[in-house]
Amino acid sequence: MATAGGGSVADPGCRSLLRLLSFCVLLAGLCRGNSVERKIYISLNKTAPCVRLLNATHQIGCQSSVSGDTGILHVVEKERDLQWVLTDGPNPPYVVLLEGELFTRNLMEKLKGTTSRIAGLAVSLAKPRPVSGSSPSVQCPNDGFGIYSNSYGPEFAHCREIPWNPLGDGLAYEDFSFPIFLLEDENETKVIKQCYRDHNLSPNGSAPTFPLCAMQLFSHMHAVISTVTCMRRSSIQSTFSINPEIVCDPLSDYNVWSMLKPINISGALEPDDRVVVAATRLDSRSFFWNVAPGAESAVASFVTQLAAAEALQKAPDALTLPRNVMFVFFQGETFDYIGSSRMVYDMEKGKFPVQLENIDSFVELGQVEALLSTLEKSGAGVPAVVLRRPNQSQPLPPSSLQRFLRARNISGVVLADHSAVFHNHYYQSIYDTAENINVSYPEWQSPEEDLNFVTDTAKALADVATVLGRALYQLAGGTNFSDTIQADPQTVTRLLYGFLVRANNSWFQSILRQDLRSYLGDGPLQHYIAVSSPTNTTYVVQYALANLTGQVVDLPREQCQDPSKVPSENKDLYEYAWVQGPLNSNETDRLPRCVRSTARLARALSPAFELRQWGSTEYSTWTESRWKDIRARIFLVASRELEFITLMVGFGILVFSLVVTYCINAKADVLFITPREPGAVSY
Repeated sequence: MATAGGGSVADPGCRSLLRLLSFCVLLAGLCRGNSVERKIYISLNKTAPCVRLLNATHQIGCQSSVSGDTGILHVVEKERDLQWVLTDGPNPPYVVLLEGELFTRNLMEKLKGTTSRIAGLAVSLAKPRPVSGSSPSVQCPNDGFGIYSNSYGPEFAHCREIPWNPLGDGLAYEDFSFPIFLLEDENETKVIKQCYRDHNLSPNGSAPTFPLCAMQLFSHMHAVISTVTCMRRSSIQSTFSINPEIVCDPLSDYNVWSMLKPINISGALEPDDRVVVAATRLDSRSFFWNVAPGAESAVASFVTQLAAAEALQKAPDALTLPRNVMFVFFQGETFDYIGSSRMVYDMEKGKFPVQLENIDSFVELGQVEALLSTLEKSGAGVPAVVLRRPNQSQPLPPSSLQRFLRARNISGVVLADHSAVFHNHYYQSIYDTAENINVSYPEWQSPEEDLNFVTDTAKALADVATVLGRALYQLAGGTNFSDTIQADPQTVTRLLYGFLVRANNSWFQSILRQDLRSYLGDGPLQHYIAVSSPTNTTYVVQYALANLTGQVVDLPREQCQDPSKVPSENKDLYEYAWVQGPLNSNETDRLPRCVRSTARLARALSPAFELRQWGSTEYSTWTESRWKDIRARIFLVASRELEFITLMVGFGILVFSLVVTYCINAKADVLFITPREPGAVSY
C-alpha cells in the first residue's frame, strides 16, 4: 500500500506554526521599534515654545513646518560665533543654541534675514540674568486701547511724552517663520552642548565630519494672518462640519472680585449705593508660551492687594462703613485690557451687579516694588512708604483705570513705584522672577521654613498693603479705626513664596478644594492668561481671597456644596467652598472646612468675541493659534552622501524583493505541490 505523495508540503500543523512564527516576528519588530527610536533620539522634556498669537490686523510669534524643522546644531556663545551659521558653515540649515544674554532684537534680526540657513532656535536661560535688563515687550504697552487718542489727550497718545517701558525691544510682538524654543532645564542644556562638542566642534575652524549632532523642533501652528481670518475659518467649520477643525481660540479667563460688604448678585445695586474700587492685574507674559513669572509686573501688586483686603476686613466697623469696597483682580490686562474692558462692558449692559454710576472712586495698584491727599495721609504712620505726587500734566501709565475712564468720568489714582518710566528692567520677561524683587531664602532652610520665613520684600509690601488698606477705609467713609488696620507680613510672605517659588506648599493646599490640588503643579505658578480657563493663578487667587476675607462656617460637606438646603445661608450673598483645611496635630490628615466669602469669578473674555467684531479697534482681539504637536529632540545625522547610498541600497533591495516575489509567484505550481484529497489512495 502506498500513501498519497506531497502531503507533507502543506501539512496544516506546519501552516499554523508558520503563522505563529510570523506573529512573533512582527511583535518583536514592533517592540524593538520603540527601543530603536529611544536609542536614536534624545527627547527634550523641559522646553517652552514660542507660539503664534493673532489680533485684528496681524500675527506674531513663531512656528515650524508641518513635519517639524531639522538642522545641524551650532552653539552660539558669542556674537562672532554666528558667522558660521550665517555664511561659513558648509551644512545648512542650522538650529542655533543661543546663550540667553544674546537673545536680543539686533541678533534676531540677523537670523531673520537669513531664514534659508536657519531651521530653528533654542535659547538657554541666562545665569546670571542680563544685568542691563531684558524686556521683549513694546515701549508703549496696550497702545490705542487706553484713554488717550488723537481725539482725547493727543499729546499723550502713543506714549509721545513718556515711553513707559524704555527697555522694551518689541521682540515678543514680531513674527518669525522658524521655531524658537526655551530650554528650561540646565541639565538638558548641558546634554545638548556635550553632543555639539562631541560631534560638531572641529579644530581650527575646519568643517566637522559626519555624523553630526542635529536638533528637530515641532511647533506647527494652525492659524494664520489675523484673528479676523482664523475666527472666520473656525466659524465656517463650526457651521458646516460635523467635526469642525477650530484653528484659534480667544485669549480668555476670569476676573476675581469680592465685596467688603456682601451684596445680592441676583440684582443690581441702587443708583445711590456707592462703591470704592480697588483694582490690580493678575496676568503677565514673556516671549515664550506659558512662561510668565511676572514677579514685579503682576505678583507683587496682587499679593499686596490680597493682604490689604485681609487687613480691611478685620476692621471692627468694616460692615457698617458708609460706602462699600470692591476688590477686583483683572485677567488679560497684558493683551489690551481684556478683563477690565469686559467688566466695563458688563456694567454698561446691566450684566454685573455693580454699575458704573455706583463707582465713587477707583484705586489701582500698578508695579509697587520700589492717592494723592488720602494716600498721603494714610501713609503718614508707615515710615517705610514714601508717597509723592507726579506732575499733574503727566499722563496715566498703562492701567485698567483707563478703560473705566473711557466709559465714565471717575475719580481715580494709580499707585506705582515709578513716577515716569517703569523701574522694572525685566517687564514681561522670563527674568521677572523672585530674584527681580529680591525674594530669597537661607540655603539651609527646609521648604516649610521658607514658606513662613518673612523676607524683607514681604515686610515692604506689607507696609504698602497697610497704606492701601487705610486709604480704602477712609475712602469708604471710615474714621475711627484707621490706625488699627495693619497688613500681616506673614500673609504676604506665604503668598510670595507660593506664587513665585513653590505653589505646591502646605498653605496653598489647605486653602483649595481637593479637586484643585493638581493646579498647583511643580515650582512657581505662571501667569499667562491662556485659552483654557480658569487658569491656575485665577483659582489660587480666588481661594486665597476667600480664605483671607471670608469666614469658616459650621456646615457639613453636603450643605457647604449646596447651601440652598440651609435656611440661614444665602448663595446670592455668599460663595461657599469646601476646602482641604490645615493638617491635624499629628500632621497625618487634613481638617476640611467650609469657607463662606464674597470672592467670585466674572468672565474675562473680550466683548469683541461676544459681538463677533473680530476686527474691532475698541476691544481686544487677541487669539492663540491651535497646534497638534509641540516637542523637541536631538539625534545624530549622517552625511547626505551616506543617506543617498542608504536610500539606493534600500531601493535596490526593494526591486530585488519584487523580482524574487514575481518569480516565485510565476512558478508557484512547480514549487508548491497541491495536496491530494484524503480519499485518493492507490493500491
